[in-house]
Amino acid sequence: MTILELKNVSKGFGTGSSHTDVLRSIDFSLDEGEFVAIVGFSGSGKSTLMNLLAGLLKPDRGEVRFKGKLNPEPGPERGLVFQNYSLLPWLSVYENIRLAVDQVMGDRSSQERDECVRKYVEMVNLTPAMAKKPGELSGGMRQRVSLARTLSLSPDVLLLDEPLGALDALTRAVLQDEIARIWQHDRTTVLLITNDVDEALLLADRIVPLKPGPGATLGKEFNVDLARPRNRTALNHDAAFKELRNAVVGYLNTVRDESREIRKATRAKPSVSLPKLEPLDLRVT
Repeated sequence: MTILELKNVSKGFGTGSSHTDVLRSIDFSLDEGEFVAIVGFSGSGKSTLMNLLAGLLKPDRGEVRFKGKLNPEPGPERGLVFQNYSLLPWLSVYENIRLAVDQVMGDRSSQERDECVRKYVEMVNLTPAMAKKPGELSGGMRQRVSLARTLSLSPDVLLLDEPLGALDALTRAVLQDEIARIWQHDRTTVLLITNDVDEALLLADRIVPLKPGPGATLGKEFNVDLARPRNRTALNHDAAFKELRNAVVGYLNTVRDESREIRKATRAKPSVSLPKLEPLDLRVT
């Protein structure tokens, strides 16, 4: 069943002659239980697309539907994990997550809310750090808190907006494995925005490229028919993985080169020349 859908969606910023289309004529659907990765270049409009899906932005044209509802307001049913950690620095790990839980479980007992917080702290392996504040945590640990906070809302869709982009390679690999493990356990519907093809292949069922902007559109989809659970070491020796990786990277390089040629051709067009205007003769005869 389709849970999240975009129909002919366009979004831009600015007014008049300064208006720029960031996304143009986007059609996309996400089915319940899927793990889909949207892969694109920096500046192509990936975060704008994610904000439309989360309800933080409204489209200029087209429709965004969540469970059939048109252009819904933001809500906990679509849990968004940002690139930055977005944690309150004066609260502990427990308190940052408890704050979110209190907002969506206000009708539950304090004990139930406490159990919920502890469940998701444990899920991301942060129980020993539960009393620590964000300033006492590494970047990877902060992102785990952010992930646990969003998961504690029990969202129908988990929206991951390049959540691992600022991490070092080793920490990123650890959190990729955590995300894969959590998805395997709960099968929450997940949409991941990333610029890392290997990350998309490791985690997703389907990869959807976002072409370079302005006026970015979605490109050819790739199904990731690799057995789960996926082991990154084993994948490096898997012929199907190598073939699929080459296909995705090759496609992205092709659309990037095509975009460059289009921009060059646009800049090379001669400007429109206007006829020379002679000054008016205002003498009275």
